[in-house]
Amino acid sequence: MNQALGSRNAGETEILAAENLRKTYGDRVALKGLTFSLKAGRVLGFLGPNGAGKTTSMRILTTILRPSSGHFVVDGISSRHPEAIRRRIGVLPEGLGFPKQLTATGYLAYFAQLYGRPAAEARHVAARLLEDVGLQNRAESTIGSFSHGMRQRLGIARALVNDPAVVFLDEPTLGLDPRGQRELLTLIQGIARERNKGVMLCSHLLSEIEDVCDDVVIMNAGDVVAKGSVAEVVGQADANLDHRVRIRVPVGSIAVTREVLDAVPGIADAALTEESSGWLAVELAGPANGSGPDDVSRVRNSILDALIRADVPILGFDAGGGRLQDVFLKLTAVAIP
Repeated sequence: MNQALGSRNAGETEILAAENLRKTYGDRVALKGLTFSLKAGRVLGFLGPNGAGKTTSMRILTTILRPSSGHFVVDGISSRHPEAIRRRIGVLPEGLGFPKQLTATGYLAYFAQLYGRPAAEARHVAARLLEDVGLQNRAESTIGSFSHGMRQRLGIARALVNDPAVVFLDEPTLGLDPRGQRELLTLIQGIARERNKGVMLCSHLLSEIEDVCDDVVIMNAGDVVAKGSVAEVVGQADANLDHRVRIRVPVGSIAVTREVLDAVPGIADAALTEESSGWLAVELAGPANGSGPDDVSRVRNSILDALIRADVPILGFDAGGGRLQDVFLKLTAVAIP
């Protein structure tokens, strides 16, 4: 993937900043004061349950909607100038439609010409972008022959055709198999790192957010309930997350695992997170019970030792505290009115 032009240094330049964005529809407040920033070279995960205000926020930031109050800046351009902002952003909306009869090259070249590129240069841009997203061997194939994953890659290429400063991706991996998800997420991460873009990723798949994003904004009922780096949000949401361990065992070994854990001192509770996957969330004795970091480490080691002695296969052991999914569920527990 080609390096971005310009002098911006990854992770240092604030490329998108929103300040107290609000949106009302009559008496209903859809957005109550969105404030956050995104730096070049970073991926920001934009999270929230249905009705949290994510779609409204994305539409405001991509200039489809006007905020009722507040403002935002993209690459130094104020939201008072939406036409100029549109030339500095790239967007992959959820459910993007494609003209099936066009070739991949023809499709991208068309958009490149819309942004003022001469025809020959537009085809060169199209060829480069198709190589960047791994579709160079299908450059002259009609889009109607593409799989869902290939169309998502083409949609990302289209979002990059104007060399934007910020790229907005709405559910880009929806409907893809696990391998397709992983490949697309690697591509998205490369857009931020190698092209020095700011990427705003909206997704319901929390595992992919945790793996690929540098920062997160979690919304609920129009409010921002958490923001910061993934590690900061996970750590700040619950002071007791360091006193939790996640263990994965074969489903057939769950009963014996619980028996083993019941006999290990220092465990407050052990509960299944998903019965079909064999993950158990184990809560250790917390600070209120007088346990410090050394005590927690000893209990973790005791858990592993007891399971090994009982010949329980350990498929996964996460001692890093809580996960983003746990934090998300906790912070968005209030029902949407």
